[in-house]
Amino acid sequence: MTVRDEESAAQRQQRPEEEPGTGVVTAFGRQLKLLRVRAGLERAEFGKRLGYSADTVASIEQGRRIPQARFIEKADEVLGAGGVLTALKEEVGRAQYPAFFRDMARLEARATALNVYALYAVPGLLQTEDYARAVFHMQRPLLEDDVIEQRLEARMVRQEIFRRRPAPLMSFVIEEAVLRRPIGGRKVMREALEQVLLTGQSRNVEVQVMPIDREDNAALGGPFSLIDTDNGKRLAYAEVQDHSRLYTDAAYVRTLEARYGILRSQALTPSESVSFIEQLMGDT
Repeated sequence: MTVRDEESAAQRQQRPEEEPGTGVVTAFGRQLKLLRVRAGLERAEFGKRLGYSADTVASIEQGRRIPQARFIEKADEVLGAGGVLTALKEEVGRAQYPAFFRDMARLEARATALNVYALYAVPGLLQTEDYARAVFHMQRPLLEDDVIEQRLEARMVRQEIFRRRPAPLMSFVIEEAVLRRPIGGRKVMREALEQVLLTGQSRNVEVQVMPIDREDNAALGGPFSLIDTDNGKRLAYAEVQDHSRLYTDAAYVRTLEARYGILRSQALTPSESVSFIEQLMGDT
C-alpha cells in the first residue's frame, strides 16, 4: 500500500462508524438488553445491582451511550453471561476514542516499541488525569461532559501499556515549550512534570527534552510516532487538527525513522532531561 493509499484510508476512517448509536456500540446494547430480559430483570433492578440508574442502562441498551469497562464486567457477572459481554470490551472500549485515533489505539496497545515526538502537549501516555481533563476541556467545538469522561477514561486505560510484560521499549522526545505551557494551571502542570519524571525512571522508557535554543531540529514538519507491531512491522502515525494518517510505506517510514534518530541526537540526553525538568519544577 502506498502513502497515498494510506492517506485515503485514513480519510475514510474519519467517518464516525463507531459513534454512539452505530456499529459495535449498538450491537452491545442489543445483546445487553437480550440477556437482561432473558434473566427476568427490569432496568431499575438491573441498574441497582450494577450501581447505575435505569436511565443509564436504557441509554446503553439503545446505543446512545458507550459503556465503561467496569459496567461491562459487572453486567457480564450479574447476568451470568459467561464472557459474552466481556468479549466485546476491547471493541467497545475503542469506540470511546475519537474516530481518527482508533486504529492507532489498537496498534499502540500491542506495540513492542514506541517512539513519540511531542510538539504541542505532553504525550497522552504520560498525562495525568487532571492534565488530560484540562486538554479535553479546551477543545473547540466544546465536548459534552459525558464525552470528556469517556475519552478521559480511554486515555487513562492506554497507560496500562506500562504494566505490560514483556515491557515495550518506549522513547519520548518532548519540546521544551510543551513542558513550559501551564495547561490546566500551574499545580496541574507541576503534577504533569512529576508524572513525566516518574515514568521516565522505568528501565524501558527514555524521555528526552528538545530545548528551544537548539539551532537544529530535524522534525519541524510536526509531531509523529513510530510503532513496532507485534508481527515485526514498523509503522508511522501522524496527527494534526483531528486528522490522522497511518503510514505503512517502507520508504516513508524509513524517512521518519531517520528524522527521529537525528532528533534524539539533537535533544538533551535522558539524564540531562531529568535535570532540566527538575529545574522547571523548581520554577513552577
